[in-house]
Amino acid sequence: QVQLVESGGGLVQAGGSLKLFCVASGRTFGSYAMGWFRQAPGKEREFVVSISRSGSSTYYADSVSGRFTISRDNAKNTVYLQMNSLKPEDTAVYYCGATDLWGFPKSTRDYKHWGQGSQVTVSS
Repeated sequence: QVQLVESGGGLVQAGGSLKLFCVASGRTFGSYAMGWFRQAPGKEREFVVSISRSGSSTYYADSVSGRFTISRDNAKNTVYLQMNSLKPEDTAVYYCGATDLWGFPKSTRDYKHWGQGSQVTVSS
């Protein structure tokens, strides 16, 4: 069992940057691939990016590729999401998830554990 807690969200102007943090409890963090998803008002939760257990491989949604960077520090049980060149359409609640599947799962059904979410608001 792993528990996830996100932080780092906030309000930023278009073109600005934010960094999200997701801290996991437990000793098995390194056994999970991790992902970030987001959910805008009235929309379904959508895949943003995922990272392999070691952190050596990543997979980005087209909408954020080149602007967002995921990384992880297994010694600190933490996964990060650096978001640059933010756009108003990036406004959403951002969730981190943990999966024991291999590859780069992009469905919410593939993730067993979720954090509570962190609000990111980008003003125009």
